[in-house]
Amino acid sequence: MKEKILIFDASPLISFAMNGLLPELKSLKETFEGKFIITKEVKYEIIDRPITIKRFELEALKLQELINEGILEFPESLGIDENKITKDTETLLTIANNTFWEKGKPLHLIDLGETSAIVLSKMLNEKGIENVLAIDERTTRMLCEKPDNLKKLLQKKLHSSVDIRKENLHHFVGFKIIRSCELGYMIYKKGLTRIKNKKVLDAILYALKFKGCAISFEEIEEIKKLA
Repeated sequence: MKEKILIFDASPLISFAMNGLLPELKSLKETFEGKFIITKEVKYEIIDRPITIKRFELEALKLQELINEGILEFPESLGIDENKITKDTETLLTIANNTFWEKGKPLHLIDLGETSAIVLSKMLNEKGIENVLAIDERTTRMLCEKPDNLKKLLQKKLHSSVDIRKENLHHFVGFKIIRSCELGYMIYKKGLTRIKNKKVLDAILYALKFKGCAISFEEIEEIKKLA
């Protein structure tokens, strides 16, 4: 059986940490036939930077423990050169943030963490290695899945016309993306929640939504129906 790879951006891990769901994430890893991977850029966002801020220090320490325990691994474990990821991330970041323009100026869309995750996913795709990206940010997901809808969203937000450099869009296709809410649903379906209460799925989904997962109330209700 081919090994599966789940590549994490910072946002789902931070959300799980802030909601006290890291034990459930560890249990999910134990049932997962593959690896949970983060890049060094994501590590900087979830550990190296927040560990210096008292407000976020505890969550950073908890996430460091996931690395210490081997729950989260780095691309090296897949034979991927981190320096190549960093180099390609800088290139792709420039492309991404020069794809949508408003009034003659490029719009900043994504940051280093999610860009490095996309770069790693692309590398694995090229090697034929099955992988999924865990990303909560709506902008990043829409850039990869529905760029025309992202254009409409930006125009509505900015109250201005937005142009797309469509020649850039091919860099952001072919990715499989999952949100923390879908991971929360998987944890529930596998019976991995520590709280055994019929309301726990509702509680998990809304907790993740309010900590940054871009999901609508309607989508939450649809997920609950699946359960």
